[in-house]
Amino acid sequence: MARGGKTKASGTELGFEAKLWAAADALRNNMDAAEYKHVVLGLIFLKYISDAFEAKHAELAAQRAQGADPEDPDEYRAASIFWVPKEARWAHLKANAPQPTIGTLVDDAMAAIERDNPSLKGVLPKDFGRLGLDKQRLGQIINLVSDIALGSAADRAKDTLGRVYEYFLARFASAEGKSGGQFYTPSHVVRVLVEMLAPFKGRVYDPCCGSGGMFVSSEKFIEAHSGKVGDISIYGQESNYTTWRLAKMNLAIRGIDAQIVHGDTFHNDQHPDLKADYVLANPPFNDSDWRGELLKEDKRWVYGVPPAGNANFAWVQHFIHHLAPTGLAGFVLANGSMSSNRSGEGEIRKAILEADLVDCMVALPGQLFYSTQIPVCLWFLTRNKAARHPERSAAGAKSKDLAFRDRRGETLFLDARKMGSLVDRTHRELTEDDVAKIAGTYHAWRGDAGAGKYKDVPGFCKSATLEEIRKHGHVLTPGRYVGAGAAEDDGDPFDVKMKRLVAMLREQQAEAARLDAAIIANLRELGFVD
Repeated sequence: MARGGKTKASGTELGFEAKLWAAADALRNNMDAAEYKHVVLGLIFLKYISDAFEAKHAELAAQRAQGADPEDPDEYRAASIFWVPKEARWAHLKANAPQPTIGTLVDDAMAAIERDNPSLKGVLPKDFGRLGLDKQRLGQIINLVSDIALGSAADRAKDTLGRVYEYFLARFASAEGKSGGQFYTPSHVVRVLVEMLAPFKGRVYDPCCGSGGMFVSSEKFIEAHSGKVGDISIYGQESNYTTWRLAKMNLAIRGIDAQIVHGDTFHNDQHPDLKADYVLANPPFNDSDWRGELLKEDKRWVYGVPPAGNANFAWVQHFIHHLAPTGLAGFVLANGSMSSNRSGEGEIRKAILEADLVDCMVALPGQLFYSTQIPVCLWFLTRNKAARHPERSAAGAKSKDLAFRDRRGETLFLDARKMGSLVDRTHRELTEDDVAKIAGTYHAWRGDAGAGKYKDVPGFCKSATLEEIRKHGHVLTPGRYVGAGAAEDDGDPFDVKMKRLVAMLREQQAEAARLDAAIIANLRELGFVD
């Protein structure tokens, strides 16, 4: 992430978020980022719901003559605004920020909000009163957050809090290093998945949902295409309890209704009967600790029993298991999944390919993630590649958006390894143009209305038949299929180019001779050469 007040990455203008982060990070002092994350994000969440509550409270107070009661919780619930009891209101906390009891007051506020809003039960952090948390610093953070207007109608319309929350999630992921990747998938990677799948309407499922970024991005996509929040039904599961709480808060501040449950997806699937129209996921890379030896007879392993030492193909088959007959899945995996033949993985990949489920493969550049610098790839699967006519749209969205051509026996390979720009020494981001090019190519190949005509481009994209994939031993690495890109033509005739190159060679030879002579002269002065 670029330093300074403003930068432009993935098309997002950053302004006050960066300044706010700098101020909040300065207050972190020696506190661990993983611990500090819950302090700051918890307070931002509290400020947001308190601001939204106060805006509604003022509106109802102005209507008191018409019978409105600003202290009636039902008035707020009817408007999908969280009811905030008196002891949890921001003004009360701000007034007591300098007091040594502020930690206990924040804990009491969180508990009171959970008590009066059942959907937040067990979600909010309630350990601000612990001995290890400096109460003077906590008061300073409360004062800092007090200066942000988050809950007014105008700010909510601009998703101000959402931007702050996402920005802070990204910065905490960066600050935490490897462990940060467990709760945060970079937004530009999520954008590629969402723009390619185009989830206009239906059931969206992420069985390892982290902080809920896939769902937030899906809702943004719908709103950007003239849809509305609620056009999709959201189902998620997250095994890490603190990350599950982050997801619940992340979605609540955007007013997104979702069924996000806590638990181990492999051993305690909490959506066992779900058939999703869209699966979006970024499962842990090469997870060797998933206790696969206990699930050898599981009904999800239709294409082969995944190895106990690597969960990649357990995740792939879990996604397929939950995919509706016309559903589409897009997910991130480590590059090894495209070519590995270890422990039966090659046979599982072959079976999935022979079932004609693989729609598209995308190779991404390295350094995109906070948790690892290894390059990763995107898989896109579908149960049905037959032509989808408008009247067959299962999701019920505008039919022109979901009419695809017949692509049975074909798979699209995209090599995007040269895309993206370094935003600091160790992190790369895909730009808006990169995302548009990748998604646009897939849509053109798929036959989406208005996406233009698809054409193979050496070095970037190739539509391959199943027979071609068989010749490559069912390996799915896009580089094998797209070949090398055409060398750039500088427009010079051959003889002109050769004369220029020869002249350059002679210049370099002359320079080399001059440097050799200088080195010998220096060594002679030092007495090492006669």
